Amino acid sequence: MMARPYYTDRHDAGRQLAKQLLHYQDKPDVLVLALPRGGVAVGYEVAQTLHAPLDVFVVRKLGLPGHEEYAMGAIASGGVRVMNPLPGITVPPEALAVVLAKEQAELIRREQLYRAQRPPIHIAGRTVILVDDGLATGATMRAAAVAVGQQHPLRVVVAVPVGARDSCQSLRDVADEIVCPAMPEPFHALSLWYDVMPQASDDEVRSLLQKAWHEHAAHPAEH
Repeated sequence: MMARPYYTDRHDAGRQLAKQLLHYQDKPDVLVLALPRGGVAVGYEVAQTLHAPLDVFVVRKLGLPGHEEYAMGAIASGGVRVMNPLPGITVPPEALAVVLAKEQAELIRREQLYRAQRPPIHIAGRTVILVDDGLATGATMRAAAVAVGQQHPLRVVVAVPVGARDSCQSLRDVADEIVCPAMPEPFHALSLWYDVMPQASDDEVRSLLQKAWHEHAAHPAEH
């Protein structure tokens, strides 16, 4: 019999995760970057607790043709591409090109939709906390961490409420700190560890970002 879920929803997960990050509270160089869509509600709560600014960092999984749920890699803002080893599997270059073109177009669409006319994120010299709602394969978060790492941050922290143990530990080569309070074994699926985990919408992402940006602008001394 499986244990009960750890979190009621993404906001609850974010509040619980933030308790593990209090050593970053009220630090002026801290920036919370959430991976949309599911990571934004988690990131919003983390940023609120830490009194830190929130933004999004767009990453797209590259699904294996015919088995799209299996990540053969991921792409992230800044032109970063991370490929996973595919033992015994050969993907024709033309098939990879089709997937890349599709996901690159979606990455651009999401960046324009979520960030609107906001200026580029300044990462150099900052402590960047990368947040998602969980880690399954870790491919998406790896792409994000690599992309952020190329922009000369002071420190890269990967923070998720729940994740597969191997995936969390596999990111140690691209992050300075991994915060993952729940690593159930067996992991099975991310949704099992939430009471409710509806598909996050573009409107929800935009609403939370706008709310976070307005709150940060209204109370800069607290952030």
